[in-house]
Amino acid sequence: MRFALVGQPNCGKSTLFNQVAGYKAATGNFSGTTVTFTETKVRVLGDVVELVDLPGTYSLLGTNPAERVVLDYLVSNEVDAIINVVDATHLAQGLALTLELLELKRPVVLAVNMMDEATRQGMQIDGEKLARITHIPVLPVIATKGQGVRNVFASAFNLAREKKPAVRQTYSPELETHIKKLTEKIVSVHLPVGSEALALKLLEGDPQLIHQVSDAIPGIENEIQSSVDELCHITGRQAVWLVSKERHDLALKLSDQVLKKTKQGLSFRDRLDDYLLHPVFGYVFLIIIMFLFFWGVNAVGGIIEEPLMIFADQLNVKLLAALGEKGLLAQILSGALQGFTGGLAIVLPYLVPFQVGLGFLEDVGYLPRIAFLMDSLMHRMGLHGKAVVPFILGYGCNVSSIMSTRILEDKRDRFLASLLSSMVPCSARMAVIFGLAAFYLGPAYGVGIYFLNIVVIALTGRIITRFLPEDSPGLILEMPVYRMPSLRTVTAKAWLRIREFIVEAWPLLILGSIVLAVMNYYQLSQFTDVLFRPITWLLGLPSQVGTPLIFGILRKELSLVMLGQALGSMNFSQVLTQAQMLTYTIFVVFYVPCLATLIAIRKELGTKKMFAIIGITLLVAILASLLVRLVMAPILG
Repeated sequence: MRFALVGQPNCGKSTLFNQVAGYKAATGNFSGTTVTFTETKVRVLGDVVELVDLPGTYSLLGTNPAERVVLDYLVSNEVDAIINVVDATHLAQGLALTLELLELKRPVVLAVNMMDEATRQGMQIDGEKLARITHIPVLPVIATKGQGVRNVFASAFNLAREKKPAVRQTYSPELETHIKKLTEKIVSVHLPVGSEALALKLLEGDPQLIHQVSDAIPGIENEIQSSVDELCHITGRQAVWLVSKERHDLALKLSDQVLKKTKQGLSFRDRLDDYLLHPVFGYVFLIIIMFLFFWGVNAVGGIIEEPLMIFADQLNVKLLAALGEKGLLAQILSGALQGFTGGLAIVLPYLVPFQVGLGFLEDVGYLPRIAFLMDSLMHRMGLHGKAVVPFILGYGCNVSSIMSTRILEDKRDRFLASLLSSMVPCSARMAVIFGLAAFYLGPAYGVGIYFLNIVVIALTGRIITRFLPEDSPGLILEMPVYRMPSLRTVTAKAWLRIREFIVEAWPLLILGSIVLAVMNYYQLSQFTDVLFRPITWLLGLPSQVGTPLIFGILRKELSLVMLGQALGSMNFSQVLTQAQMLTYTIFVVFYVPCLATLIAIRKELGTKKMFAIIGITLLVAILASLLVRLVMAPILG
């Protein structure tokens, strides 16, 4: 049995998913797309049920990749019940999608989330009345606190077991006439979606479904076009907009019937945006908040890193002494130990607080405010306001930021957003920033690197835009209400991201360290160092750092863990000057994206643009780190 979670963005759907998934979740891609989904298995009333968290979507029109895959997934035979999550504070907006789901005639449960927030805003929702009107279970939920979650899944399980399909609502007589007319003509078409829902999608002009029906019934395109033309003549609207308007009007009507509002005064949370989104003070608070965020990450990581590094060095010395320093086996085991302790002592101390803090900012509702404030900067770089989304996601992982550029309609915008967001310091580069620059030079340098990164990205975007000029439209962004996230939700979300490092990157760190140990034993690393020698010489770095930089293209953490291995000490203050540490960090922040990101770029933009991004990021890295070397070397020494 399989349930699908469906809802509009910011409705709390993923929070509900995380309440039941915990750490037992897997993320994947829909076949042939870069649109992601998350799935897990949960036990409901004694049985194991597969649960999939589908991408947030405002409708099932299929006008963008997310809408397309959600529609295709729901009309397949794989879904036994749909759990539709709506935001109680935006009930009418959420019910518009609910009406579309009812048309599919599959078992549907309506989970009205954020009931605590609705109560705070003076809203009272008559769930029983809404259930009588829609003929589906309507259940209140507070996902952040886990309230009502059990009832939602139990109700979905019972509906799925009974195979009780939802009943769609009735629209205007004109529209119903043509739905009936088309339904009679396509009744012989056997698709998982019901005939009436299929007729509605044909009137909306869904190209894939029209193609499928045309293959089964030759000449049906003429009948569809005839209905579309007649509806346009009668109502004065294109059929796709007529259907959308009727759903919207009906959703408003339903909301008015079941929702009561009482007058409420402005609370402290309501007044927050007067300051946090202020045209001047908003940026002041943004700088303060981000400074405190990165400072906190560095403080926590620094406290943990130092004793772990001392322990790792002592352990490595004892291992080599026990096995004999010169033997191949000793070098291999030492390399494996350095890879393991590097992930434990250098990466995780910063990755864990970073992901927890990022999850807190996301759940509290501040990340969309950052997007709003940064919109003007995006335009100065010649980008659509939506490009803020890839930039924000890039701080977690550049792969997800590249995949999210699909929300941009123009190829030029997708290329520019992919190029610039690939230079955003992801959590792997964050380990280099805090594990090297911030740890040895001070937290102010770590925070400063992030601000320098923003400046360099902005300048790069400004220069590239001169060669690719185009006006970008403005940004319409929905602001979620401020919420106090639960510790369980934040930690579960952070664990999903940290687990990716543990499962995918950490073994690669260990393997890479072993390979470098073997290369050093047979003196092969000097050949790879030669490849990067022109760059390392220009930047005033030791020749041995070439091999870690090459391996760093696989995973950015390798460029730090293997740096200590290549230089013979994880205490970088003994083998590098402060200026060299800063120069190396700046280069790693900007140079060629990791292999996974390159694969995502190639899939999204093609091979030529992937190599263009490799060339541009390498050039930016050389120029930025060379400038830092020239300016800071006299100061730091």
